[in-house]
This record gives sequence, structure tokens and C-alpha cells, in this order.
Amino acid sequence: MPVRPEGKGSGLKQQFTVGEEEKAIRIDKYLSEQCPDISRSYLQKLLKAEAVFVGGKPVKSSYKTAAGDLIELEIPEAVEPEIIPEEMELDILYEDSDIILINKPKGMVVHPAAGHYSGTLVNGLMAHCRADLSGINGVMRPGIVHRIDMDTTGVLIVCKNDMAHNSIAEQLKVHSITRKYYAIAHGVMRDDEGTISGPIGRHPVDRKKMCINEKNGREAVTHYRVLERFRQFTYVECQLETGRTHQIRVHMASVGHPLLGDAVYGPAKCPYKLTGQTLHAGVLGIVHPRTGEYMEFTAPLPEYFEELLRKLRTT
Repeated sequence: MPVRPEGKGSGLKQQFTVGEEEKAIRIDKYLSEQCPDISRSYLQKLLKAEAVFVGGKPVKSSYKTAAGDLIELEIPEAVEPEIIPEEMELDILYEDSDIILINKPKGMVVHPAAGHYSGTLVNGLMAHCRADLSGINGVMRPGIVHRIDMDTTGVLIVCKNDMAHNSIAEQLKVHSITRKYYAIAHGVMRDDEGTISGPIGRHPVDRKKMCINEKNGREAVTHYRVLERFRQFTYVECQLETGRTHQIRVHMASVGHPLLGDAVYGPAKCPYKLTGQTLHAGVLGIVHPRTGEYMEFTAPLPEYFEELLRKLRTT
């Protein structure tokens, strides 16, 4: 039970007091439960660096908690790497002085993060837009107001100034943006259309996954419509009412229809040679930040997706 969390930022300390029900737990496991935004591997590094203290003394990862322990965690100040502009061919669907719409390819990471500091969409945008990107989300995510997974393809909006960023962020907040995704799901879906609702939050055991989490999840609603049925799969359109991390992937898996190719939420083995889930952000509709005009943008299905549909129609 935290008694004095001083924020989750870099260079700060966090303190926790162990409750009676939390005793006899390895300290690395205890901290991973208390700090879901910090990976267990990073916590291990902090323990090795003697940055975790119990009663003022550093402890190792094998230490087991005792009721009443005062645990102090020191998180060193993060040093953000310099993000280098990189010339790359971007599939631009639309661009003006306020916004730019990109058709993101499969395998491209949206913004720099651990392990991906080059080759991201942000690297390419910095070369294309120069200084014309909103700064609200900081130097690591200039212009980025929302994102899609690395292996998800399709429409992504990027903001060139803070006015546009605030406008699009507000539209996302009130769920007024049109977002239609196309997916291929395992199994033959019975109903022609429907709605999946269930709060989505971090998985209690596997912190890299999301799940339906009634206790700590945030409201999530996905509307679906069957486009085509195959012998073992269903081609479906999913329209987001909310936009939680991995929302479509989690919701479809929760009703027994995980996405084809999704090894995280579906079967580990895939009958086709795919890289990640078959999910494409096909339509994005917004009210333009400056003109107030409703605009809708469409990204065609990628070739691998079209080829897969052709195969499914003949098997």
C-alpha cells in the first residue's frame, strides 16, 4: 500500500509500506505489482544498482517483504536520446498546415521508445515536416496525438501545431472521431453485427498484455459488423467508440474470436505466414481543427491482407 508516491516521473522517489496481506513476497514481485508502469527487468536493474531500500538499507531481489517494511525506490533521471530526422518514403494521404494523415505500413513503430530509436514514423516525420510538429507530447513523440500498434497498418493523424493537437485530442476524448478497422478473426462469427463492451486494463500477471479488467480497467466499447464469412475465419469491420491500448485485439479475443496472426491474444501457431495481427485502420474521420469541416480519410487494404482474403475465398 503506497503511502507517499511522489509521482511516476524520472529522478523521483517512491515509498511504500508493506501491509499484513503483502508480507513474504519477493521484493521484485512486490514492486512490479505496485509499479505497473515499470518493467520487472528494469526493477531488477534498480535492485542490482542498490536503488531499492528497506529501512534505509539497500536490498537484493531475493529479499522477502515483512509487514510494516518501509520500502523506498529511487528512479534515476532518464536521459532522453536525441531523435534524429531520417529521410524515408511516407505514404501521405493528406497534408495541410495543421495536420498530416499517414498510411502506416506494417512493422513500423510510431514513436521512439526503448529498442526503437530509429526507423520510426516520428523519425520520418521530423525529416518531412522539419520543425512543424506539435510539442505537447514532448520530444519523443512530436506531433503524435494517438498511435496504432507496430503490426497494425492504416490511417494515422499527426498534428503540426498545438492548436491542432488540442482539437484532435478533445475529439478523441469525447469519442467523436470515426475510426473503422478491418480485421480477420478466428472462427465463424454468428451474429452479423454487435457491440463488445468491457473495461480494458493491464493484465494482472503479464504486464505486457492488456485484458478485460473489471477492477482497474477503463471503459472500452467496440462495435463490429461481419463483412464476409469463410470456413474457419471471419472478415469483420470494427468501429471504435473508445480507443484503449490493444482494444480490438482484446475485445475480439474476449468473445472467442482473436485476430488471425495475433500470437499475443490468440493461438501461438498461425496457419499462414504472417507478421502480427491482421488489423488495418481503414477509415479515420475528424472535424478539421481550423475549418470545422468534417473530413474522412481512407487507407486501402495492404497487399498482404488482400492476398490473404483471396486465399480464404478459395479454401
